[in-house]
Amino acid sequence: MFKKMTIASAIALSSMVAIPAIAADEYNLSSGLTAAGAPLALHGVDTVAFVQTGNRIAGAAKYTAVHDGAAYYFSTQENLDTFKAAPANFIPQHGGFCTFGVSVGKKFDGDPRWSDVRDGKLYVFLNEEIFNAYQKDPAATIAKANAQWKEIRSTAATEL
Repeated sequence: MFKKMTIASAIALSSMVAIPAIAADEYNLSSGLTAAGAPLALHGVDTVAFVQTGNRIAGAAKYTAVHDGAAYYFSTQENLDTFKAAPANFIPQHGGFCTFGVSVGKKFDGDPRWSDVRDGKLYVFLNEEIFNAYQKDPAATIAKANAQWKEIRSTAATEL
């Protein structure tokens, strides 16, 4: 009975959290909602640990921050606090979509297993093959992706 009440309370509280509206597919998010009432970003990987140390550490729901309608998980309170102080320093580039895909005008899933931190910015990729293609000329891919992102940012992935 207590467990049911706790779950019901969490659901009721999450429905009261105001989540800003996000334009179509500006962020690569899970299809479900977290307890914070927002979909999960970056597959639940702690983005602060990722950017600062290059380690892909799974975050925990216990340490959640919602930024711009996306929920991010962190592995420690310190990382959560660091993110809250400057989220723009840690969110993945191109909304967390595959940077190589964005460079050719598409929004593919960005998988943190295939990623690069370059100049303090996090870039994620669809798979190993795409990541290897990116590594042939990272600067050119990033420049093309940055230009394309301006055009496709608010376009639904299914329309590209």
